[in-house]
Amino acid sequence: MAPINQTPTHEKNIRRASSNDPTVRLTVSQATIKFLANQYVERDGERHKLFAGCFGIFGHGNVAGLGQALLQAELDDPEALPYILGRNEQAMVHTAVAFSRAKDRLQTWAVTTSIGPGATNLVTGAALATTNRIPVLLLPADTFATRVSAPVLQELERPDTGDITVNDTLRPVSKFFDRVWRPEQLPSALLGAMRVLTDQAETGAVTVAIPQDVQAEAFDWPVALFEERTWHLGRVVPQPDQVTRATELIRSAQKPLIVAGGGVHYSRATEALKAFAEQTGIPVGETQAGKGSLRYDHPLSVGAIGSTGTTAANALAAEADVVIGIGTRYSDFTTASRTAFSNPDVKFVNINVCSLDVFKHSAVGVLADARETLTTLTDLMEGYRTADDYQENVRTLAAEWDATVESAYHPGRTGDNGKLLQSEIIGLVNELTDPRDVVVCAAGSMPGDLHKMWRTRDSKGYHVEYAYSCMGYEIAGGLGIQMACPDRDVFVTVGDGSYLMMATELVTAVQEGIPVNVVLVQNHGYASIGSLSEELGSQRFGTKYRYRSDRGRLDGDILPVDLAANAESLGAEVIRANTSPEITDAIKHAKASPRPTVIYVESDLSTNAPDSKSWWDVPVSETSELESTQQAREVYDAWKSVQRHYLRPSSLRPSD
Repeated sequence: MAPINQTPTHEKNIRRASSNDPTVRLTVSQATIKFLANQYVERDGERHKLFAGCFGIFGHGNVAGLGQALLQAELDDPEALPYILGRNEQAMVHTAVAFSRAKDRLQTWAVTTSIGPGATNLVTGAALATTNRIPVLLLPADTFATRVSAPVLQELERPDTGDITVNDTLRPVSKFFDRVWRPEQLPSALLGAMRVLTDQAETGAVTVAIPQDVQAEAFDWPVALFEERTWHLGRVVPQPDQVTRATELIRSAQKPLIVAGGGVHYSRATEALKAFAEQTGIPVGETQAGKGSLRYDHPLSVGAIGSTGTTAANALAAEADVVIGIGTRYSDFTTASRTAFSNPDVKFVNINVCSLDVFKHSAVGVLADARETLTTLTDLMEGYRTADDYQENVRTLAAEWDATVESAYHPGRTGDNGKLLQSEIIGLVNELTDPRDVVVCAAGSMPGDLHKMWRTRDSKGYHVEYAYSCMGYEIAGGLGIQMACPDRDVFVTVGDGSYLMMATELVTAVQEGIPVNVVLVQNHGYASIGSLSEELGSQRFGTKYRYRSDRGRLDGDILPVDLAANAESLGAEVIRANTSPEITDAIKHAKASPRPTVIYVESDLSTNAPDSKSWWDVPVSETSELESTQQAREVYDAWKSVQRHYLRPSSLRPSD
């Protein structure tokens, strides 16, 4: 038998063009994979690959193109761009996004799918990535560029145009979109994609659609295209005039409040924030993405703010005269639909790398990196400190809330039929996990409960996706976080509603030997929307998992759904635990296990979460025959009367 040729494929194909520049003959797909494997990022002197690998599900659109290229790359060098087989296209994007967030947006994954349902399944994941401003590269196949076989399987034909495909649905949810109709277009498309993926202000989902015939087409590529490229991610320093105005406004404050958003984490500014807060005595409230900016027990930490906030943060927000937003986009939950900051003279200072966010609420804007700005402000604010009585009030409010959380963790009672309350389950997971362990959630009632009550002891210990709040993110996201942080234990908390949306990546976790842990809470319905429905006068209509009764309504007995058996069938280890001692033993076992583990808990439908004394704007019917709706409308109108636009100018002239 002849010896196997070990020469890498790309070296065998190198030739020289007429200009004497060396070229290599590869397919468009092979060139794409080789290019991606050689992209690096560098920040603060740390350099590493931009792409940890490529997730993929193959169909007729990419199996012989990108699929063949990934196979060839794996045989040449398994570490160049590792491939992982996913189970759901949307879930693969969620995993990539969670991985990237855990890596502070400095690394991500590519995701490839076939044309048709595979490509359109990416849309939800792309929307989530772009809303959260997390980089991920999507490589969906597309219909034939030549159109010689049209219409092909899964092609969407339109009578008014010939150049639109289903991939165009990804345009509005992508920060960059390109389609490679010809091989010559590939370099500009890939370089354009890299520009956006490495733009800390304007990143998100990036889509490069490649027709399936073009994927397999060969071309003589300049070898220079495949040389290692390092994308240097600099830190934008604050402009002197902007930071001077911000300093003046903060110095004028009697009751300032910091709102720490996700940008604090992405900038790795937690230590700079701590130093600034301690020097000035300014308390810190946190958004969902910003939670963990300070330890929960820091004297200046008042926890979550807004609709799912603590009474401490919201009480301070109501009186704040200057609000300092750091890396936040001020979602409606953060501002309690613009009712949280109710001081009539309140002004804002916003620190952000994104111009879309920096001037919201008529703010004094500092368009710069959070860490750089906080370091500068700490120097400029020397000699300023909030009054002792203000700081004492901060500590008192925080202690009162901590006592409230303690009562919720240990309620001294159970729910219906002796089942544990959700707050008690959260408390057990919080108290039994280590400070560096990561809690994961995205949708349902638990994100709000976690935001209020989770005692975060490590800056990376809290991962709740709440910009898009996508049901089904949890398990896929937990997989990505565990891959990004193999030295931490990851605990996904998920309700039955979100689990039923997308539990498929348990199979991927089993396949890859990734020991992600899942606390699956079964309460037989949509607890979050059920609670909201009741609050809005709609009597939990359509939110419980029930048989249809003789009356024609979904108000019969509980459905006999066994999600524990389902998880076990997907290959996970399953532990049924319905008491505090059982959950305690289960968590200890899960932390020691090398396998994906699901802890299945039957809970009471009511969440028993403490009230945030806040609001979220969800319109209530203006007219109704139902007394419950009429009463809810009265409450709604009362809150609407205090809703504000935050139009008061914050601009100040710099001191002479």
